[in-house]
Amino acid sequence: MTPRPVLVLTHVAHEGPGLIARALDGLPLTTRTVVDDPAARLPRVEDLAGLVVMGGPQDADDDAGHPGLAAERRLLAEAVDAGLPTLGVCLGMQLLALALGSPLHRRHGTEIGFAPVDVVAHDPLLAAAGARPTVLHWHSDAVDLPAGATLLARTDVTPVQAFRAGSAVGVQFHLEVDAGVLDLWLDTPGMVADLEPGEADAIRLGSRQHLAALRPGADLGLAAFAEQVRERA
Repeated sequence: MTPRPVLVLTHVAHEGPGLIARALDGLPLTTRTVVDDPAARLPRVEDLAGLVVMGGPQDADDDAGHPGLAAERRLLAEAVDAGLPTLGVCLGMQLLALALGSPLHRRHGTEIGFAPVDVVAHDPLLAAAGARPTVLHWHSDAVDLPAGATLLARTDVTPVQAFRAGSAVGVQFHLEVDAGVLDLWLDTPGMVADLEPGEADAIRLGSRQHLAALRPGADLGLAAFAEQVRERA
């Protein structure tokens, strides 16, 4: 019997699943980009083993500019209702929160580069990261904690940095990034256009200081997500 695939929704070419795909190695992955499709048709939840929604520069509530976002939010809501293992990253976390009824706060506060987050609750995704890991941030929008969800991580600038809602977990920061992915981001004009002078160099330095230390915990957390997916595949 052919295993059910994991659907990976991307929003720009350079923000792929990175270490998430490595954790899901051996499982069929279907990658789709429907962000600008006004008639986006996505698979049924029952036909999937898991759902991953990646980051991007779009505002999670900009249906006028990016009409495919509405279909993504509907699928996310259905995934939570069905208990489908689901992971939302950055924009993906915001879409998950909106799908569960939370508002988006545009330009709430910019966090770009390596800085700590406070892990405030135990969860398999973050359990091996430690109480205050230094992670990669790249966002300015924020969301409220959805009703009934558990807050997992926070910063002073962004009170909701990670949360779990049943089978779904969202993270505002980027556990999926390794050195190769980060180099791609820093070589992508749209990613660096609004950085302050010297900020890209600071991020490159931060990658040498922090990515290796973050990697073991990220791998273990993503492996825990992948195990939930394998149980359903």
